[in-house]
Amino acid sequence: MAFRRRSKSYPFFSHEFLIQNHADIVFCLVVIIFIGLMFEATAKTAFLFILPQYNTTTFSPDGELSLYRYGWRDCVTIFFYFLIVIILHAVVQEYILDKVSRRLHLSKSKNTKFNESGQLCVFHTVSAAWSLYLLVTEGYVLNLRSLWEDYPHVHLRFQVKFFYLFQLAYWFHTLPELYFQKVRKEEIPRQLTYISLYLLHVTVAYLLNLTRVGLVLLFLQYLSEVGFHISRLFYFIDESHHKLFDMWALSFVFTRMVILTLTVLVVGFGLAKVDNQGLDWEAGNFNISPIRLAVLLIVCLTQAWMLWRFIRFQLRRWREYRREHPARKKAAAKLPLRTLKRDAGGHHENGVIKAENGTSPRTKKIKMP
Repeated sequence: MAFRRRSKSYPFFSHEFLIQNHADIVFCLVVIIFIGLMFEATAKTAFLFILPQYNTTTFSPDGELSLYRYGWRDCVTIFFYFLIVIILHAVVQEYILDKVSRRLHLSKSKNTKFNESGQLCVFHTVSAAWSLYLLVTEGYVLNLRSLWEDYPHVHLRFQVKFFYLFQLAYWFHTLPELYFQKVRKEEIPRQLTYISLYLLHVTVAYLLNLTRVGLVLLFLQYLSEVGFHISRLFYFIDESHHKLFDMWALSFVFTRMVILTLTVLVVGFGLAKVDNQGLDWEAGNFNISPIRLAVLLIVCLTQAWMLWRFIRFQLRRWREYRREHPARKKAAAKLPLRTLKRDAGGHHENGVIKAENGTSPRTKKIKMP
């Protein structure tokens, strides 16, 4: 299974060899884990990689219900889906993004941003749809009080736990992808910043049993990011597409306000009024004032920082427009007007050139200025 066209071969275990064949190497590791399922001696170990662990079975009016909690063995499952995401990343890159970028003939810097937005657009769209499905099926949309009631939310359904494991696997996989995709040095700090922020927020929500409010916040964030990356992709296809960015700008500010309001409502007021107060590591209860304050600071400072960067960008864009617009007007005013020359051998009649003898010669195409 080859994900990339090989124009030339490189020495084994060289940098270029690893970059060119990393998806094939990872695919071989995944196949080895799946082969382990076929043998009784290794099946139990293979299941540690593939299935979420720490499940308990409870009985409900609808029948048996499997609930999950977190533990150190989740690292093994995250590692397996870390490998799966690397393969999916290579498939999207090879069979979709590379084919489109070849037709667009983008510069190297634009091609890097196009690939970044293409990958993130796919991930954010899938994650937004997935989180919305979980919010609807779990009943969190119609009942906001459920976001803080019955805290700590230690036991999770399979889909919710798998969602968080996949989120962690994806954002961890973006770190080696900086090397595999040969991202430019000046782009690495920016990408490391947002990768670290996503890892921080998802990890805090998962480990502090704030998975319910975390689902809502991730859905809002991913929905906003989908709009940004779609606007960016359309801009690379045709640079005249600016209206999508204006629409995204409005949704960006609205999303920041909703995230800030919801976080303060749930963490600042909702959890503060819950009867189950205190710190209990074994029970998974972290409902104490210092931890609540730390969570509020993490979310609020991140949103404030994003708004600050957004406002700075919009102001810089507005200043550039103010400088360039009058210059363009002056340049357009200085352009001389072109005059159309009439044929000396005839006259115009109903838009058609007539000769002196009344016959109509072959129609001449008048070029537009």
